[in-house]
Amino acid sequence: MLAGLIFAVQDAEDRPGALAATLPFAGMTVIEYQARLLIDAGASQIVVVVARLTPELLGAVARIGRRGVTIDTVRSAADASARLHPLSHLLVLADGLVTTQTVLAPVVRTPGDVMLVVADGEATAGYERVGGGQAWAGVARLDGRRLAEVAAMPRDYDVQSALLHAAAQAGARRLVLPDDEGRAGHGIERRRDALEARSRAVVSATLAARIGWFDRWMVKPLARLTLPPLMRRHVPTPALASGAALVALGGLGALWAGHLTAGLLAALVGVATAALASSFAWLRDETALARALGWLILGVPAAAELLLGHVLDAETGERTATVLALALAVAGGLGTRAIGEAREPWWGDPPGYLLLLAAATILGLPLLGLALTGVYAAVTLGHAIERLRARGLAAL
Repeated sequence: MLAGLIFAVQDAEDRPGALAATLPFAGMTVIEYQARLLIDAGASQIVVVVARLTPELLGAVARIGRRGVTIDTVRSAADASARLHPLSHLLVLADGLVTTQTVLAPVVRTPGDVMLVVADGEATAGYERVGGGQAWAGVARLDGRRLAEVAAMPRDYDVQSALLHAAAQAGARRLVLPDDEGRAGHGIERRRDALEARSRAVVSATLAARIGWFDRWMVKPLARLTLPPLMRRHVPTPALASGAALVALGGLGALWAGHLTAGLLAALVGVATAALASSFAWLRDETALARALGWLILGVPAAAELLLGHVLDAETGERTATVLALALAVAGGLGTRAIGEAREPWWGDPPGYLLLLAAATILGLPLLGLALTGVYAAVTLGHAIERLRARGLAAL
């Protein structure tokens, strides 16, 4: 059983009387974002250690509770230990921490007591030293007994510090925070102005975590270009999603009218914009919108492929292009379902197939593009099935 432990004790540095945990972050508060990370990691219960209950904190806790997770606020380690199941494992997040699932995942997977650390020389403000020339990077996975050990200490102990030192003394394994793109969104912030910049870093880190080549070569450069002005102007996600849908549907209309190059390029821009909007929706906890954008990202390429085949066959009076387009759409859809989240960087996906079709059409070879892209989709599907079969045999 995995339970989340969050600290909401420290005051904000630039807002007197406010807690750092209740500062706004990407359309919610820091503590709500932390709770989302914990829920996505598998936590079924969340305990928040507080020093005082402010109206903003009470509101945030109520909103977290509406996500279907049990959440309690406590003032001491003894209270926290009493609320948790005796066999619980704790996923601990520091006060004011902002991070990503990419950073959390290795900590969650590693058995036993684990702390995420950085070298003292790399530690930023808010990172607590844990000895051995290292500082705690704000994430830990600990046995619930560590909290019981802290509960036996005098009540004037700082719970977060005491818990860290109890884990260190118990020989907790230390994982070093990776020095890569996923680290860009990670840090402890207690200033409102700094959180805006960190929210941009979190979106960039989320995009970087997608290893598909379309996301890396198309969506990520688009995000670098458009992200700062969009975040600065607080553009609503529905507006961005609507723009993506209109451009994509316009592209499909152009394809239907026989404008192949313009139609495919417009559909491609719409899909790339929808992928960017889906990252915004995830960050802002707009689940329904993110799901709708996911369907758009998959559906528009399939529709574009079928329309391309239809228009090509209308010119020749044959059915070759339609058959190739249908085979590509089926292989692409099955491949996406089989791949899930585990993929190789070279594997294809529907947006990537759309990009290849657009390139082939620009070169004046749309029929050849359908054929070769279909082969690529079939190869991707075959490798995905082989991986699923290997996992099934390994499980047996």
